[in-house]
Amino acid sequence: MLDKDLLAQLTQIFAMLTNPVKFHLFLQPSSPKAQEMENFIADVCSTSPLLSYEVKSTEHIANEFSIFTNGSPTRITFRGIPGGHEFNSLLLAILNADGKGKNLPDSTTLAAIRSLRGPIALTTYVSLTCTNCPDVVQALNIFAITNPGITHTIVDGAANQAEADARGIQAVPAVYASDKLISVGRTTLADLLETLRNQFGTDTAATDTATAPTHRNVDILIFGGGPAGVSSAIYAARKGLTTAIVAKDGGGSVSLTGDIDNLITTRTTTGDRLATELKGNATAYGALLFENRTVTNVDPTTRTLTCSNGETFTGRALIIATGATPRHLNVPGETDYTGRGVAFCPHCDGPYFRNKRVVVVGGGNAGIEAAIDLAALCTHVTVVEFLPEMKADQVLIDHMHTLPNVEAHTNRQVISINGDGTRVTSVTIRNRADNTDLTLPTDGIFIQIGTVPNTTILRDKLPLNHRGEIETDRNCRTSLPFVYAAGDAATSPFKQIVVALGEGATATLSAFEDLIRH
Repeated sequence: MLDKDLLAQLTQIFAMLTNPVKFHLFLQPSSPKAQEMENFIADVCSTSPLLSYEVKSTEHIANEFSIFTNGSPTRITFRGIPGGHEFNSLLLAILNADGKGKNLPDSTTLAAIRSLRGPIALTTYVSLTCTNCPDVVQALNIFAITNPGITHTIVDGAANQAEADARGIQAVPAVYASDKLISVGRTTLADLLETLRNQFGTDTAATDTATAPTHRNVDILIFGGGPAGVSSAIYAARKGLTTAIVAKDGGGSVSLTGDIDNLITTRTTTGDRLATELKGNATAYGALLFENRTVTNVDPTTRTLTCSNGETFTGRALIIATGATPRHLNVPGETDYTGRGVAFCPHCDGPYFRNKRVVVVGGGNAGIEAAIDLAALCTHVTVVEFLPEMKADQVLIDHMHTLPNVEAHTNRQVISINGDGTRVTSVTIRNRADNTDLTLPTDGIFIQIGTVPNTTILRDKLPLNHRGEIETDRNCRTSLPFVYAAGDAATSPFKQIVVALGEGATATLSAFEDLIRH
């Protein structure tokens, strides 16, 4: 099932294992997928003498397997064969259970996970084509391995369609705690930690006092781990300045991007690969990366960040590079049907709309690319653009017009998303020229209308423009001394990765110049 090159790579990866790992398979003899799952696990086990498996027959549950290490459960179960993007989740689950893997968080974060009050039974529904699902799966696997009160089951929605349909899954990753939906779509380990802390509480006795929150002073303090923040860190560390990045997710939202074909010096790359390389570059130069932190307060006057776990950071200079998040329509029905027909990622959620009708809102590059991708899966795609003309590159617009199952409406505004209480059934759009309304029957709506800056926490603390961006001069200086802003959170008119990288460097060079002068 696994080709010889991949098996050779797995042999090298699992050479670092020090403890035996055993897979407990529960297979339905009547299922055509049962033998496929056993063959898959057998191939994985062939790569290390420390890997083994046993099979138990059952007709009561779907085909699944659980992972044990040293005879003890990791509390991780895969319901379905973790191929596609989830293959790495399986590899990391094995390594993490053995105390290895570069994705393991620092001791402070692990202590916070251990303090969560169980029992917590988590289930994550995924699509094997989803690029956002592995981040959530891998984070929650770490929760299960770290905290004995947490279990985590990963369900391939396509392989378990009846189960997914019973829960109305139309967007992934969809995370349930028992029968309650607690998260849909891309999120971070820090956000998941906050969600579970708020819902289940914490046991302070489980917190490791050796990893109690501390205060750190550095020369350059960077709030945000995307391209602008990491670029700032690289330039600061190379100047010999002590540097710390505080962020929910090192790499930032760039990891949401699929293929990147316009980044200078490389013909093509992916957002996930670029995010990994950015973090690696920063830490290689000595910058400290504090991931999985939720910043609850920013004091620009003292250049101090306070995190939800009690940690505080203060810098001689503060660079704000918090980036932006996808913009919402803010119309009736959007919140009610998020995850039940309202989606934001065509790569992740597109497979759930195979052979169905969908609407894409947004005529920029993201919207037209989404329409082109969805046209290969869906019976019909309708593009709705607010402006009189599409904003996407002409080459994309021309491609879209060659597709027989795609139509476009310009100068139209979405005024409501309608449903039957369970899922989306239609979208109502208004003609901005004559104010007439049209209701489009649809099974789903993909919102691709740009981003909003992540600056809410800075309201009334720094001057923001009408779009919520931090006002800066051409050198990324704000109105406060030794406080700078860069990237999508600042007033740069062009929200591009290459621009953010340049602004990050500019912010640090300005900070360095100001520190030298004073």
